[in-house]
Amino acid sequence: MPCALCSADAPLTAYAVTGGPAGATADLCDTCIAQIEGEADANHWRCLSSSMWSEEPAVQVLSARMLNRLADQDWARDLAEQLWLDDDTRAWVENVPQDTGHKDSNGVPLAQGDTVVLIKDLPVKGANFTAKRGTAVRGISLVQDNPGQIEGRVEGQRIVILTEFVKKR
Repeated sequence: MPCALCSADAPLTAYAVTGGPAGATADLCDTCIAQIEGEADANHWRCLSSSMWSEEPAVQVLSARMLNRLADQDWARDLAEQLWLDDDTRAWVENVPQDTGHKDSNGVPLAQGDTVVLIKDLPVKGANFTAKRGTAVRGISLVQDNPGQIEGRVEGQRIVILTEFVKKR
C-alpha cells in the first residue's frame, strides 16, 4: 500500500491522529511522519492536492492540518479554501491539544479532564484529612497561571495538587 498522504511506495507506519476518535490512525511513510513532527518541506506537501479528498477522515484531518501549517504558500491557501469537511471532521482538525506546560511526575503532559493518581500521601491544608497515595483524581482542572498545579476532588473536597505528586492514569 502507498503512503496515505504522499502516495510513496515505502514502508508504512500507523500514525496516530490526535484530537478525534480514540485509535484513529493513518498509514504514513517515514518522510511524512518526520515532516509532520518536524520542519515541513513545502514541495513535498504538494501531494495534499489529492490526499485531501481521501474517504478516510484521519487522512482528511492530517491533510487539512498540513495545509493550515503551510498557509504561507499560495498553493496551500488555495487548496485549503477548496477543502470541504463535514462539521465533525472540521472540529477534529481544530482539536489540536495545546501544551499548557502541566506535566505529571514522569513528565507526561496533562490536559483538562484527565485522570491522575496520587503518588504520595498528601496532608490537605484547611481540612482534617490526608489524601492517600493511590487515590484517583478524575476530571482534573489545570491552574492556568501555574503549570506546577492542578485542581481536583478528593474525598468530596476540591483541592489544589502539585503536579510533582501525581501521575497520569
